[in-house]
Amino acid sequence: MIDPHGATLLRRASFLLLQFVADQPLATSSAAHVAVLEILLCSQLPPQPPILRHTRIQILSYLLTHGYYSLLGRAISSIPLSAKSTSPALPILVTLLTSPFTVFPGASPPYTESLEDVFSFVLTTPLLPNRLPIASLTFLAPRLPLNALYLIKADRVIQNTQNIESRIHLLANLAAFAPPRYSTFSPETMEVYLNLISMILYSLPMHALEPPLQQSSKTQETSTWDDESDSDGEPQVTVVKSFQPKQVLPELDPKTRTRLQTIASPAHINSLLEATQRKSKIRRSLYSWCVALSNIWPERRDKILGAIVVYGGGGLVRELYREYVRPSLLGKDLNHTALMDPSHASSWPPLLFLVELYTQALLTMGDDEFFSKGTTNGAPRNPLTLDELTSFSKQLLNIAFTLYWHHDQASMQGGVSGMPNLKWEGVRDKMTKCLQAIHARDSRKRFTPEGHWLVTSEVDIAPFVEAAVLEERQLAQPLGSRPLSKRQIASMAPRLGVLNNIPFAIPFDVRVTIFRHFIVNDMVVRGYDRYNSRAGTRIVVRRGRIAEDGFDKLQDVDLKAPIQITFIDQFGTEEAGIDGGGVFKEFLTSLCKEVFDTDRGLWLATKQHELYPNPHSYATEAHSLNWYRFIGRILGKALYEGILVDVAFAGFFLAKWLGKQSFLDDLSSLDPELYQGLIFLKHYTGDPEELSLNFTVTEEEFGVTKSIPLVPNGEQIPVTRENRLQYIYLVSHYKLNKQIRKQSDAFFDGLSQMIDPKWLRMFNQQELQVLLGGVDSPVDLDDLRKHTNYGGLFEDHEPTIQIFWRVVNSFNQDERRKLLRFATSCSRPPLLGFKELIPNFAIRDAGSDENRLPTASTCVNLLKLPRYKNERTLREKLLQAIYSNAGFDLS
Repeated sequence: MIDPHGATLLRRASFLLLQFVADQPLATSSAAHVAVLEILLCSQLPPQPPILRHTRIQILSYLLTHGYYSLLGRAISSIPLSAKSTSPALPILVTLLTSPFTVFPGASPPYTESLEDVFSFVLTTPLLPNRLPIASLTFLAPRLPLNALYLIKADRVIQNTQNIESRIHLLANLAAFAPPRYSTFSPETMEVYLNLISMILYSLPMHALEPPLQQSSKTQETSTWDDESDSDGEPQVTVVKSFQPKQVLPELDPKTRTRLQTIASPAHINSLLEATQRKSKIRRSLYSWCVALSNIWPERRDKILGAIVVYGGGGLVRELYREYVRPSLLGKDLNHTALMDPSHASSWPPLLFLVELYTQALLTMGDDEFFSKGTTNGAPRNPLTLDELTSFSKQLLNIAFTLYWHHDQASMQGGVSGMPNLKWEGVRDKMTKCLQAIHARDSRKRFTPEGHWLVTSEVDIAPFVEAAVLEERQLAQPLGSRPLSKRQIASMAPRLGVLNNIPFAIPFDVRVTIFRHFIVNDMVVRGYDRYNSRAGTRIVVRRGRIAEDGFDKLQDVDLKAPIQITFIDQFGTEEAGIDGGGVFKEFLTSLCKEVFDTDRGLWLATKQHELYPNPHSYATEAHSLNWYRFIGRILGKALYEGILVDVAFAGFFLAKWLGKQSFLDDLSSLDPELYQGLIFLKHYTGDPEELSLNFTVTEEEFGVTKSIPLVPNGEQIPVTRENRLQYIYLVSHYKLNKQIRKQSDAFFDGLSQMIDPKWLRMFNQQELQVLLGGVDSPVDLDDLRKHTNYGGLFEDHEPTIQIFWRVVNSFNQDERRKLLRFATSCSRPPLLGFKELIPNFAIRDAGSDENRLPTASTCVNLLKLPRYKNERTLREKLLQAIYSNAGFDLS
């Protein structure tokens, strides 16, 4: 029997032995010390008398309160990797790790405390599996009581692991020990495990799991499946949010990086999905884990979400929406005070996960699939019905608008309850991205009810317009400075934040009005008067060389100033007349006809006759890029002056004007055959490797075919079931974005010299086309007549004019558009009505000779009409003129 004094000495001696080993694990005596500890502490040795078992419990209890696992962890981490096979103490240290779990009964306080300490002080050891001999690793792995995780308090583990590096190594070691045990985890254990990992992830700074190999001040905010990472953002300035020192990320060794990457691997994600399947109690914890992982690891976000899309399919999207998001109170109204209420903390992870997952799914979802009702067995379909999407998008719109409109910058920098490293600003960005993707589909083919996207019930329009114009004036930047990002604008100007991110929440005509105000303000600031063209630059242009002379003479001219054009006719003589704006309009219209001619080699047309830059290498040469830049400036001038241009651009090219990328849904307009091939691959039920595809695309120029890798060593990477969505994304991205990047960048460089990019972001692609070329709607003759001026002997009640309006009213819409094109050079009416036509439509008498055809001066929107005396003659002559485009007459 051991007396109390002896027991005290034994406990103290055991502590001193362990402390010596922790300080000097390679010392010669350390092996003997740990051997003594093994005899005292390990019940795996031959049976001992009960008194010794009681003493063992006393010693272990004492050691646990004096840093037992902290000392063991320090000893193991102090043994170099190179000495793991020669250290006699190391195998015994591993045995000592498991001793409390064999001595104390499960669920007892010492057992629970031991498990928490293993997580806090041992599994935080860098490269733990690599430090142990194979025999010790084989011994330890099955004896770590991971199945008892449900006993621990995750927040205590977080508190014990104070530094970032320890938490990262805990994740890496768990990635080695836990996945093989998933199938044995009870629902309670899996729930605690996922919550613990999520808490660790939320406690880490962004990029911590894959810090840049060379620390730099520039970090990537978003990720893409494209390993070359073509950023779709505009250049940004940095907003200083804190003057505290920037957190330096730890440098991770290659083995730790590799082990961490297994966490985001498709195989690991699939194993978690399978382990939690049909266990509704823990699905919410899984969603939180997914959100935490994708948020902390932006470099791998798309690959994480892509793997979940592949393995989870549409069923996971439906589950998220129907079981968690639809019943949630989040976004059911515009109550801004309730949105950040901590009582909603459990509702955010499913919503955020659905938002990110569905946004990712849309990247490789064609319009046929998006709008499919899935009535045919096996036919691909949208995981959400259109009715569900209508409700879901309204929910997102309410949240996004509230975060733009009602919350100040300070509150947006706060963390979401339960997800401290996810700021409300990030939540708003995620909602916005998903909303924009859904709205893009609705813009092409309406499925939402009228007024669905508007929040006019929350906004008083007239003050909104005035305040938006004031905000724009206050945000005006010096010439040559970098434009503000959308996030920066939102933080400084809530109305411009709405207009730049969710513009569809405000009626289109209101946004056009604001756009016009922005231009007028810009003119005033620069001291220009659009009605005083004589104050501008005068250039001389030859009739037969309009594009060439325009390119040469307008290169260094400030196009925001008025421009006077003087034409030289075919005989080398200056044409008479003073340019009051009309001649410039004629020059601009003629110039556009020339430069957008597809025979010139700069532009190609889709089957819908929509233009996009030629992807040929010729078009990327310096001279061609200068032409794209010039054309961008010219179209910017047209927008600046409100001159309609009768040219249609492909939607994926217009997206570049808005700083957006295009994806699979846009590919059908560019290359229908390739689009159908990718759709076939996406839904191929066999093994995709049978198709012998790899991560390359082929291009042919001048009869030579070359293979272009989509990722580094793409020719060596086969397309498989797991990576086919990435392949589909990369092919679409290459065809729609990368091939025409230089051309688009040059064009936009010219355009942005005339039109501020944030003004353009108030519109989507379809609206930009309307802004540029007028609205594709019926010609409203009542509106046209109301805003028509008359010259010569004509007035509204003159007999010929009365006959004219009766004849035109009998025209069908095609004939009305022909008339409009004949007189104004554009077949579409202005988007805000004919009051916007500058100058107004005019009719002037052209004499009494009824044998003459009507003529037009498109430069001043003037129709010259002989004084026909009967309706039949006027109708015949007018139709003959507009269908033959007879006679341009310069006034």
